[in-house]
Amino acid sequence: MQRLKIDQDIRSLSEVRTGIANFIKQVHDTKRPVIITQHGKGVAVLLDAYEYEAMQDKLELLTDVQMSINQLENGQGVTHEDAKATILKRVKK
Repeated sequence: MQRLKIDQDIRSLSEVRTGIANFIKQVHDTKRPVIITQHGKGVAVLLDAYEYEAMQDKLELLTDVQMSINQLENGQGVTHEDAKATILKRVKK
């Protein structure tokens, strides 16, 4: 996802409402989200579907990494040698 450009990517709800097709095209073309405001406060984000999916994939990976780190810190991990031996044993079957 591209970095947000404040002067182009923050729009009021009324602007988005009247020109939604243009904002969808902008999001698709630039790969940048549009922040939608209401009464001067951010209330929603318009995001390209592919960019959203990529963001979800990254979030899942980071969650898995954090879970692994927590398991290792709690002594639930296995040594490299034990993991290698287990995998080699399964491959040789």
